[in-house]
Amino acid sequence: MTNRKLIKPTVGDAPAVGVPKYASYQRKKVPPEQTHAENYYYVKQMNNKTPMCVVLVNGEELLGVIEWYDKNCIKLNRDGEPNLLIYKSSILYMYKAEESQILEMSRKRAKGGK
Repeated sequence: MTNRKLIKPTVGDAPAVGVPKYASYQRKKVPPEQTHAENYYYVKQMNNKTPMCVVLVNGEELLGVIEWYDKNCIKLNRDGEPNLLIYKSSILYMYKAEESQILEMSRKRAKGGK
């Protein structure tokens, strides 16, 4: 009789039994809650001193340049009118004001209208 040594395979060497092939794939990660796109947009407009038109929830349009922002509000600098601190929750939307729009708004102010 010959002495034979018993060799046991390690757990890592053994094929997985009963485990589906796709089980080793990881699920897609949930996208981050904060993408910082809003921050990037504000900083870009502030650095370029872009004239912005801010439309409020009540329909009022404000024209000015964004001076600074934080989590809850923005500060809008306006020519010939008081600067405003606007809560973000009261903003419906905002967009870049065009030169023709700036001239129209300044003419309205000169006539005494809003």
